[in-house]
Formats: sequence, structure tokens, C-alpha cells
Amino acid sequence: MVSCPICANSVSSLKINDHIDSDCQNFIDEPTSSTGDLTSSQKAPVPSFFQPTSARKASAQSNLHPESSPSQNVNRKRPSVPEADIPSDDNNKIKKDAEQQIKRPKVNAFQKAAPLAERMRPRTLDEVCGQDLVGPQGVLRGLIEQDRVPSMILWGGPGTGKTTIARVIASMVGSRFVEINSTSTGVAECKKLFSDAKSELSLTGRKTIIFCDEIHRFSKSQQDVFLAPVESGQVTLIGATTENPSFKVQNALLSRCRTFTLSKLTDEDIKSILYRALQVEGPNYSPSALVDDDLISYLATFSDGDARTSLNLLELAMDLSKRSGITQEELKRSLTKTLVYDRAGDQHYDTISAFHKSIRGSDPDAALYYLARMIQSGEDPLYIARRLIVVASEDIGLADNSMLTLAISTHTAVEKIGLPEARINLAHATVAMALSKKSTRSYRGLNNAFEALAEPGVAGLPIPIHLRNAPTRLMKELGYGKEYKYNPNYLNGEVAQEYLPERLRDRKFLEDLDLGHEIDPDFHGQR
Repeated sequence: MVSCPICANSVSSLKINDHIDSDCQNFIDEPTSSTGDLTSSQKAPVPSFFQPTSARKASAQSNLHPESSPSQNVNRKRPSVPEADIPSDDNNKIKKDAEQQIKRPKVNAFQKAAPLAERMRPRTLDEVCGQDLVGPQGVLRGLIEQDRVPSMILWGGPGTGKTTIARVIASMVGSRFVEINSTSTGVAECKKLFSDAKSELSLTGRKTIIFCDEIHRFSKSQQDVFLAPVESGQVTLIGATTENPSFKVQNALLSRCRTFTLSKLTDEDIKSILYRALQVEGPNYSPSALVDDDLISYLATFSDGDARTSLNLLELAMDLSKRSGITQEELKRSLTKTLVYDRAGDQHYDTISAFHKSIRGSDPDAALYYLARMIQSGEDPLYIARRLIVVASEDIGLADNSMLTLAISTHTAVEKIGLPEARINLAHATVAMALSKKSTRSYRGLNNAFEALAEPGVAGLPIPIHLRNAPTRLMKELGYGKEYKYNPNYLNGEVAQEYLPERLRDRKFLEDLDLGHEIDPDFHGQR
């Protein structure tokens, strides 16, 4: 106890400030009763922030029911009803409902609305299928188990498990996990996340993992904002992308992250995922006998290594299979009307590259396959026609000059007619170019000239004075074009005249052979 410096009353040392704030009216020490309880004037309400959890709950209950104390609420019993007054059928129903309420797991609205692919998302590394990186001997798994997760870029096709692996990593290492998307997150939000991560690390020692889906869609300024926090270890960045990081992610950010390539799931991997989904979620759908091994194999093959696509198709198949009169062939057609093809991703460039190289290799069958694949998947037909124009000069060239005219005519036809009829024009030009003789003389000659320009001093060599134009009197007086021999004035146009700069005289850029001179032992070994 201490004596108040203002009123000289005896006050508890813990309450002296509150006593002075109350104008010396409260918290004065007075004799206690025989029971040792404090008087009401000495009792001060304790802020709820400092109360234990149980006290806060009791206080909340008393506020909801002010007519009764918490202890009274605990001791209050519901009026009993004799079992004889309840009909036996109703009694059994009540017991059954009670048992169902006990056994039924709590499922929130988000879990109910989630598609099958989300509900079947693996929760542990052992459940991740088809990725050796996180397998028992995987490099990434070793780093995760040692809690040495580096900043990384996960590169893989859709449905290969990039998001799943990131979430499993966060749950295993016990880090704070923040998930963002490049399409909806700006620089200001990223800086706020970095500030929160720094505070979390300094106060609790817990690291923050930021998972950025579709990181290749971030702009240059958005990618730059990650450089300092990632380099200092303030945050651990896990970026997921379906595009080649070498082209879509800045080199500065790539150098601060490790790039892991996720392999494409095989048909067997997809089948194991689908069978697991049938075992876990099948009873909720009660699919018909149409969802059998044959349909599972068909969906696994069609999904092309995309687990999400296969699970979504399976969910739809389990619903459609209960329709009366539907056959399995009709079910397959309704599920797989379009091919899996990304017009803006790597598959777009890989397919057109395979198409070009098939024509170059004089394989019309392969060229037609890739042509049909692009058309069926919705590729822009003018894009294909423009590539044919390039092929006409790059690969056929001097061997058949008419192919360039055919390619340009094909482009015009596609432009004027459009699909679906224009597919015939594209097939015409494709087969003609694949069967045509090939010559790269002009293309190689141009490349040889570019190589010469890369040599020191070659790009700035003076033009021979007799080849220079002389539009003014001064230039004529300087001798520009004076000794030039006009070829049409001579027999067969043949004259003794130099056209290259003096330093490059006798330099040959155009080679004599239409194609190269190397021999493929594999090709000759097949004969």
C-alpha cells in the first residue's frame, strides 16, 4: 500500500494511477469484511483483453442472458420428458438423427462448392503422384525435410501439381503461407506482404512463403519488386508457371531462385489419381456401371497429363452416367469435344515447330498430322499460312521458285475464304512443299554475309567508287559512278567489274550445293 500524494489516503500500489485519474474517489483501501471479500467500491472491471479465454466466454454468455449468471446457465437443465410420452417411431428417429449428427463431418460451404479436383488435392508429399522431385529420393523433398526450402520456380504443364507442392511445402515447414495471383496483385500489395513478412520474422521467428501462381504474367516492375526481399531471405518465393521461365521470368529473379521442372504425368499416373477419386468420392455420386476401367483409361489418355482436367471430366462423367438411355460412346463424345491445346503457351510454338520441320524433312504425313492438330484446336489459320511463306523461301528456295507464289496464294485464299474450307488450301500447300525438292542456298548465303559483317571493320567498308550514285554535280566531279560499266550495253551482259569492297574481293557467300554435305549414318543404316 502507498499513501496518495494528493488526498493522503491509503491506496494499493497497483491502483495508484487509477485512483488519481478518478479524482481520488475510487480504489481507496478500506477494512475488509469477516469473509475477506473486497467491497464493491474496490472492485474495478478488468479489460477483456487481459482476461483469460474462459472468462471472456463466460462474460459473453452472461451478456447474452443477463437474467442468469454463467453458473446458473451451467446448472440449468432442460425439462425432461418421459420416454413413455414419446412414440416409439419418433424416439427411434430422434436417436438416428442424433447418431448421424455425431458421425457427419463438418463441411463448410466452400468445401461443398469446390470441384472434385480441389477436393482430391494431395495434402502430403506421399500423396503427390508422378513427380520424382518430391519422391522418396527427390532433391526437393530432401530440402523440404531439412527445412531448407529455397526460393524456387516450379515449371510444368497444367495439372502437374505446382500449386499442390507449394501448399504441402508450407504445411510441412510450418511457415506462414500467402498465396497471390499475378492477375490480381499489384506492386503495392506485394510491398505490404513484404512488410508483414518482416514483422512476422522479427516477432515470432516464423518465415513467410509467398506462392505466386502464373508468375510469368507479372510485369517487369512487379518482378523487380521481389528481387531485394528474396535475395535477403526476408521471404521465400515459390513461383509457378506453365511457360518457359527463360523467356518469361527476368534473369535477375531467376538467378535468385532455383528452377524445378515438373514432369508431365503419364497415363498410369492419371489412372491412379482417378481410381483414388472413385474410391473416396464415388459413393457420394453413385455413378452407373458406365464409369468402368475402359472409361478411366479413355479419360487418362485424353487429359494429356493434366490431372485437373481428368478429375473434372470424371466428376462430369459420374453425373452424366446416371442419365437413362445414355451409352458409353455418347458419354465419351460429350466429355471430349475439344483437344487439349494452349494457343498462347509452349505447345503453340512446339506444334508449329514440328509442322515446319516435318515439311523440311519431306514427311507429308507428319506435316498433315500437325496441321490437323492445329486446325482442330483452334489455331489461327493465317498464322499457319504465314509460316508456309517462310518455309517456301527458307527450305525450298531455289529448288522450286514456284512454291513462294503458292504460299502467298494460300495466304490470300485463307484470308478470303476462312475456315472450314480454307483447311483444304492449307493442306494443298503443305503437301506440295513437303514433296518439293529442297534448297537452302539463298538462306545459307545470307547467313554467310551476316557472319562476315560480324568481323571487325567489315560492316563499314567503303563502297567502290564506280558503284556509287552521283545525283549531284559535286559527286560527278569526285568521280562517283564514272567508271561503272552498264551491263545491258555489253554482249550477254558480261563485263570485267568488281562489286565487292576491295577487302572482300574473291569472298564467296553463296555456296554451290543446294543442301549440306554431311551424311547421316542412321539413315543409310536403314537401307
